[in-house]
Amino acid sequence: QLQLVESGGGSVQAGGSLRITCVASGILYNIYNMAWFRQAPGQEREGVAVISNLGGTTYYADSVKGRFTISRDNEKKTVYLEMNNLKPEDTATYYCAAREASSRLSTMLTSARDITLWGQGTHVTVSS
Repeated sequence: QLQLVESGGGSVQAGGSLRITCVASGILYNIYNMAWFRQAPGQEREGVAVISNLGGTTYYADSVKGRFTISRDNEKKTVYLEMNNLKPEDTATYYCAAREASSRLSTMLTSARDITLWGQGTHVTVSS
């Protein structure tokens, strides 16, 4: 069973950049598609970006396309989210998630309720 630990959150001004990181521990990391979700106070958890188990395919929420980039390093069992041109509406707690690659990648962004592997979250605050 994987365990996921996020880091790298913090405060940044609008227009700035931040990279958050999720490190996995446990075996068989390469069989998992990975994703970043976020949740703002009073709102549902929403998918931000997903990446296939071998890193060849990615999907993004429309709200972050062109600004955020998800990547992974399977040797380091790490997934990254590079966030550029941050906006105040990006303020949220960001969660790393994993789901076995046997499930369809394209549905992972909208499948928060079906995901059982989560990190503890890292908070990002973007000030105007």
